[in-house]
Amino acid sequence: MSMPKSHLFFAVSKIMVVCTFCMFILSIPDMSSALDHSGQNSKINAAQHADKAIVQLYFYDKENSFLIAEERKLSHGTNPAQFGQTIIAALIQGPTEGLMRTIPAGTKLLALFVDPDGTAYVDLTATLRDAHPGGIQSEQMTIFSIVNSLILNIPEINAVKILIDGRESMTLAGHIDLRFPFKANMLLIR
Repeated sequence: MSMPKSHLFFAVSKIMVVCTFCMFILSIPDMSSALDHSGQNSKINAAQHADKAIVQLYFYDKENSFLIAEERKLSHGTNPAQFGQTIIAALIQGPTEGLMRTIPAGTKLLALFVDPDGTAYVDLTATLRDAHPGGIQSEQMTIFSIVNSLILNIPEINAVKILIDGRESMTLAGHIDLRFPFKANMLLIR
C-alpha cells in the first residue's frame, strides 16, 4: 500500500521541521559562565555588535499598493536559517517607520530551515491565516513581504515555501496557492 505524494511530502516536511528545531536547540551555546565574569561581558557585547547586518524588511505602504523597504540592523547568526529566523521575527514585530504590518499580530514562527537547494521553509502559526484581513492584494503583500525579506537579504535562499502549523496549506486567505515555493517579486517593491 503506497502513500500519496502529498502525504509523503507532508511527512518528510514535518520530520525536517522537527529535526531542524532540535538541531537549533542543541546548537545554542551556554553563555551563563561567560556572563559570570564582568570582564568578559564587554567581549560578548562587542561580538554581538559585530554579528549585525543591515537588512531591508518589506512592509505595506499606506495605500496597500506596494512593499516598501524598512532598513534595520539585525543579528545575522551563524547560518542562513538563524538569520532567516531573525528576519521573520522582525517582520512579525512590525514596522517602526509609519508603514503597515504585513503579518497579523500574534503570529509566531514555529520553525525555519533551508534545504540544500536553497529553499527556505517558513512554518508559522495558524494566526497568520486566521487573523489575516483577507483580499487578494493583502494576501499577496503578506506572502511577498516574507519571501522578499528572506531572498533579498540572504544569498543562500532562492525560494520560500510557507507552511502553517507544520502543514502545507492550499492558500493563505483563499486566493494565492501556497503549495509551491515562491521566488522574489521585485514588481511589488517601491
